[in-house]
Amino acid sequence: MKHTLIALAASLACLTLAAEPLPLPDRAGVPPSKLYDYGVMGPPATPAIVAAALEQAGTRLPAGPFAASWASIGQHYRSPSWFEDAKFGIFIHWGLFAVPAFHNEWYEKHMYAARREWHAENFGPHERFGYKDFIPLFKHEKFDATQWAALFKQAGARLVMPSAQHHDNFALWDSQVTPFNSVKMGPKQDLVGQLAKAVRAAGMKFGVSNHGIENFSFINPTPEIEAKLKAAKADLYDPAWGDFYNVADRSPAAMTRFLADWLRRNVELIDQYRPDLLWFDNGANLRVLDPLKLQVAAHYYNRARSWQQEVSISSKFVAYAPSNDDRQQVGSIIDFEKVGTRSPAEIRPGPWMVDDTIGSTWGYTRGMKVDSAPVVLRRLIDTVSKGGFYLLNISPMADGTVPADQQQTLREIGAWLAVNGEAIYSTRPWQQFGEGEWRFTSKAGVVYAIGPAGSAAQLKSLTPALGKVTKLELLGQPGELDFSQSDAGLSVQLPAGKQAFAVLKISGLLAGR
Repeated sequence: MKHTLIALAASLACLTLAAEPLPLPDRAGVPPSKLYDYGVMGPPATPAIVAAALEQAGTRLPAGPFAASWASIGQHYRSPSWFEDAKFGIFIHWGLFAVPAFHNEWYEKHMYAARREWHAENFGPHERFGYKDFIPLFKHEKFDATQWAALFKQAGARLVMPSAQHHDNFALWDSQVTPFNSVKMGPKQDLVGQLAKAVRAAGMKFGVSNHGIENFSFINPTPEIEAKLKAAKADLYDPAWGDFYNVADRSPAAMTRFLADWLRRNVELIDQYRPDLLWFDNGANLRVLDPLKLQVAAHYYNRARSWQQEVSISSKFVAYAPSNDDRQQVGSIIDFEKVGTRSPAEIRPGPWMVDDTIGSTWGYTRGMKVDSAPVVLRRLIDTVSKGGFYLLNISPMADGTVPADQQQTLREIGAWLAVNGEAIYSTRPWQQFGEGEWRFTSKAGVVYAIGPAGSAAQLKSLTPALGKVTKLELLGQPGELDFSQSDAGLSVQLPAGKQAFAVLKISGLLAGR
């Protein structure tokens, strides 16, 4: 195992973030239970384990041009045209973690370690109340997929993507692969299926995220809790729940079963729900998992050809970049987590996406801070100006309620986009992404400048050298604005308005990239 971990550490050392390498400490000699770290979240498999899992899964590729190889995927894959134009979507972190609604969506991981005392005080000893005991409390009694879809449509979203399965291994769809799903347990509803139907009926694209590959090394109890649960043969060490937790048995045979199960679940999601986007979290980054990821991609893209549907996988870092250069994605749209933290600082060529939170946690927690519409819009505008797609995560409560403060932010975003969406949807980056507080987008020979409303605007970079401005308009207001343009830039006095951001529609400047 030591040699395996040395090889794993070496392969991970070349992961990249934009143009910069992702720093990863040496993993040599670290036991599998301690490997759970950012960018190293998948199971520490070997090539032999991966090959055995691929055989055990027994999946066969549908007819089509895609083979399970990097060469074939690279030859036949094209990113969806709709994605380049959509620009804005809704991500949904919803799962069992919304029941305790404490700390964050990694409650399962923390309740057996750092937050163990809080859990015991609020729900009882771990041997009597484990994470599995939240399943019957996840009732969704107020969930209405049609109402959700209407809200997301009003917000201006073009894509909706729920987490079909989070790190906790609980599937929110009607699964024949795993018994741990929302139809057989908990709410007794096909949540993914209901959302797929409602979202598409509202005219939006539908995606699913699968974080499940991270489950195998997710929970690492303290020695004290481990000893108690082992002695009682309870919860993590109850054989009936062994395949749910993946803690009691982390042998090569167990890891093989887990990876085969992961592959079959993805195939099931693809075949049953025909997602427009299939998204993977960090655990899929490991190079050793490539044969499984290629099988998923080839299956997905061949199916989509038969459906005559434009689809894509989206993944982080170099999961689908076999060169270990994240600028060389093969069959995937790269996703960055959090605006300003890991997202590109400049215009980035090619399709890309950033997922971001509406509040202080990804999953719902009591007392969570929710950002205002202007705060979120600033991140959306910045992302689009650099060529990206902005995926805003919301955090519903366990009963299916989208909290009022999150709804308010979404509706205010939608109100702004109803007036100014022309500067967002179907746009492309201009010569430069911005100047100061202003951001630029372009479309059909027009440049849009998006910045603070109700003040004098002096855009120093928009000199006659970049084209003589022939017309200047303010979106949402009839007529043209008076302006002056010289070697000092473009000057215009913006009228007072209620919107946080004004959009200038500028004709006459040079075309974009």
